[in-house]
Amino acid sequence: MAKSTKSNNKEEIFDLCIIGAGPAGIAAGVYAARKKIKTVLVTGSFESQSTVSDNIQNWIGTISISGKDLTKNLENHLRAYAGDTVIIKDKELVTKIDKSTNKTFIVKTNKSEYKTKTVLVTAGSIRKKLEIKGAEEFENRGITYCATCDGPLFSDMDVAVIGGGNAAFESALQLAAYTKSVTILQRSEFRADPITVKKALSDPKIKGITNVELLEVKGDKFVTGIVYKDKDGKTKTLLVTGIFVEIGARPSVDYLRHGIVKLNDRDQVITDPRTQRTSQEGIWAAGDCTDGLYRQNNIAAGDAIRALENIYYYLKS
Repeated sequence: MAKSTKSNNKEEIFDLCIIGAGPAGIAAGVYAARKKIKTVLVTGSFESQSTVSDNIQNWIGTISISGKDLTKNLENHLRAYAGDTVIIKDKELVTKIDKSTNKTFIVKTNKSEYKTKTVLVTAGSIRKKLEIKGAEEFENRGITYCATCDGPLFSDMDVAVIGGGNAAFESALQLAAYTKSVTILQRSEFRADPITVKKALSDPKIKGITNVELLEVKGDKFVTGIVYKDKDGKTKTLLVTGIFVEIGARPSVDYLRHGIVKLNDRDQVITDPRTQRTSQEGIWAAGDCTDGLYRQNNIAAGDAIRALENIYYYLKS
């Protein structure tokens, strides 16, 4: 089925508005089309965090695929099913969600607005970038932001993990299964749970260095090392061929900050893990923008499908 190109009538009421078109949004969109839920999907872009990965080996059912190809496959899947059921509005950014009358919502964008009975937020998050000399130059040439996606590419190599939270230590533990050594570099003290820190640093392959100032990424065609200043002010170079950046991410939910749903102290949408419902009746959320424990493409898609099933029940009941 081809994508519908019908323009939106502001008086038209959709059953569902999906915000975002990463793995979560696409999964929900495909299921909405199959269930004939009258849907508008709004997204600024079909690209997700995985687009930058050269080789993804954990997308279930596909042994190996680049992030760009995965993104295109997901978009093609949605467009093949959309028909007249799922109206796709790409290159539009949501600016606000307001409650309307009769248990409906107004989703406002930079181009239009859509009236809908339910909303599913799958807007993902934006990873914080490493901002030192050489970091931009060597992105995808040794610098990566996904240990799960790219870890196997660094088998038997020395790598560094940048960050000191739970995500950094969980990445280090994953990488230890593939790599020769893992060095965790953190600008202050470690912030991860003490039990996680203890578990990671007990692995002979993993060591941690705190109170460092990162200065520069070195390399030729690919990364060869990272320069830092230690707590004594001495400049040192750590020889590594891979740098995994885990310094946090910012959920893409600026339009929710006016209080329509509850957010936690990291601006993640608080959801019921059984249904993905938010604090606001009629609004669900799934994927990396939520307070879910893990950040994975497969998990995001599964959470969105769970939300979609609950939305279908909500609409029909």
